[in-house]
Amino acid sequence: MFHHVHSVAKFWRSHLQLKEIIFFKLSYPQGCPKINRHDFGDNVIPSVSYCAFTNSTNLPDMNSLECKQGSHVSSETRDHQSVRLTPDIEKKYVHSVYDAIAPHFSSTRFAKWPKVAGFINSLKPGSVILDVGCGNGKYLGLNPDCLYVGCDISPPLIDICARRGHEVIVADAVNLPYRNSFGDAAISIAVLHHLSTESRRRKAIEELVRVVRKGGLVLITVWAVEQEDKSLLMKWTPLCHKYNEEWISPSSVPTRNHSTVMLESIPEADENSHHHGNQSNKSQTQSNGEEAHQEYFVPWHLPFHRAEIGGATASAIENGLAKKDNKKGAMVYNRYYHVFAEGELARLVSGMDNAAIVGQFYDKSNWCIVLEKR
Repeated sequence: MFHHVHSVAKFWRSHLQLKEIIFFKLSYPQGCPKINRHDFGDNVIPSVSYCAFTNSTNLPDMNSLECKQGSHVSSETRDHQSVRLTPDIEKKYVHSVYDAIAPHFSSTRFAKWPKVAGFINSLKPGSVILDVGCGNGKYLGLNPDCLYVGCDISPPLIDICARRGHEVIVADAVNLPYRNSFGDAAISIAVLHHLSTESRRRKAIEELVRVVRKGGLVLITVWAVEQEDKSLLMKWTPLCHKYNEEWISPSSVPTRNHSTVMLESIPEADENSHHHGNQSNKSQTQSNGEEAHQEYFVPWHLPFHRAEIGGATASAIENGLAKKDNKKGAMVYNRYYHVFAEGELARLVSGMDNAAIVGQFYDKSNWCIVLEKR
């Protein structure tokens, strides 16, 4: 797409909130000096496959750079920074798991969900669509009349997207690198249920709204606690204790033993997993009076014959990331999910003065909502 580093720099500086970028797969013409992370210069490169933003937790907050030495940091600023810090449970049971299973996960993710496809195809030609949590990029390029930028927290999944020729970035859903009002629309498909606190889920929604223009639309889908196949909930592993927003030790996650269910039996809209929260994490009461859990570990079975098993098996078991299931011939990885109750997604949006709900529905065991930026 770009033929000059200057063009690349101009594009990203115009449309992204640059902090620190690492370019991958750069090929330099003979005799052309290489560029480093901080100096784009005017050197010529033939292509850029994708770029990755370094972990936001390792970068200074932009507001802090403007503070004079010794100035007071407000509690509001501290809260803003803390919500961007990834809890250990997400690092271990979401990020590490998806990095480990990326090729196998991608091979199962090819069918387009009709509701999502309908939303994308309804957008005007020339629309810039931001796919936040794009996974293997199956929705990127769906409507050939639109432009796409995808991002995901998993470098291996982003690498898969890049190899398919998509414009993609490694980025965090609660700290998107785009400028305000950059896109015409944004989608977040099966992502928010992997965020383990209510404040992080709300922040991710605020980011989706921030990066689209006024009048722009945002489509969000999440797994529902009200599953069409109610037997699935009994086959997942519920977290039997509630926690505060600060996760203490991911190695001591208390669970209740249940039989597991193969990933293939979960509705196609499934994309990710996660758990946790504060107010919204309170268990829901079912019609029969029993408590409905909302925090689960959902298993992913990675067959022994898969190439990605390799030498990672021993370390995954040692680190508590996976366990062997010899009967099924697979490594079993637990993924964290917070499944949403009816009305919970809408409540997260309530109080936002720059967005309005223009559509909400239940489909394929998912709660879905469409927002318009005001």
